[in-house]
Amino acid sequence: MSSPNATPLHTDPNLFAGVDVYAVAGNPIAHSKSPVIHQHFAEQAKQTMYYGRLQPDVDAFAQAAKAFFAAGGKGMNVTVPFKLDAQNLADVLTPRAQLAGAVNTLWKTEGKIFGDNTDGAGLVRDLLAQGIALHSARILLIGAGGAARGVIGPLLEQAPKALIIANRSSAKADELVKLFADLAASKEVALESRTLSDLDDPTKTQHPFDLVINATAAGLTDESPLSSQAVSNIFVPSSFAYDMVYSKTTAFMQQALQRGARVSDGLGMLVEQAADAFLLWRGAHLVNLIDPRAVLAGLRS
Repeated sequence: MSSPNATPLHTDPNLFAGVDVYAVAGNPIAHSKSPVIHQHFAEQAKQTMYYGRLQPDVDAFAQAAKAFFAAGGKGMNVTVPFKLDAQNLADVLTPRAQLAGAVNTLWKTEGKIFGDNTDGAGLVRDLLAQGIALHSARILLIGAGGAARGVIGPLLEQAPKALIIANRSSAKADELVKLFADLAASKEVALESRTLSDLDDPTKTQHPFDLVINATAAGLTDESPLSSQAVSNIFVPSSFAYDMVYSKTTAFMQQALQRGARVSDGLGMLVEQAADAFLLWRGAHLVNLIDPRAVLAGLRS
């Protein structure tokens, strides 16, 4: 597999005759670690492929994606801000993509574009790999946007004791509670919503949480969605704080560390969701040939 160029913001499959071509689409995209992750997977599984980048204009994802597939592109990962556009583009959605309401993985076969969402599975695998028990856990999920929605289903499948969705405004969190109510009931999970201001009130948090996941983008701007009062209500030393933002210690993570809690960024989630996409594209039979934790260790070294 060829290494990506220093600033590859467009990938034309026509330039790679005889090679299966994949790409990650986002805006911005130059920072993406996906090309190096998939390069490692390709090397591990001895697959000949090229994985590049696409940076469509914010209002031109569908046009760029259709052109990529028309030129022979085999598959595409999709990141901010195009996951809803990718869902609308797909001809066929997997059940978990339908539930997530967003798509992060596309591929074309038999003339149709298929869409899946591997984010939630990637998050769960990263948490379990770090020794975090999800069954019967009390989980707080901060945020109610696409990132949060994409992981609720897989988290509920692990049958935690409770999953609380906290958001700045209650409407979006309430909507997600309704959307996932049946799945939560089938797993006997207490699924509830809170506003971020509710977290300042200890009577509304009731107990500290085993796992707190920040699914907001606040970490990108060195901010935290949590007030100092909320931090004291929800974290204890046995808590685990997970920020989906990766490759930095965010303000949210620093707050948790000050309470004695363990923390993680979202780099493991990125690698694990990429592994799912790689196997969707190249074949599930390669599962024992790729080692996502080794790739993650290499990225962290």
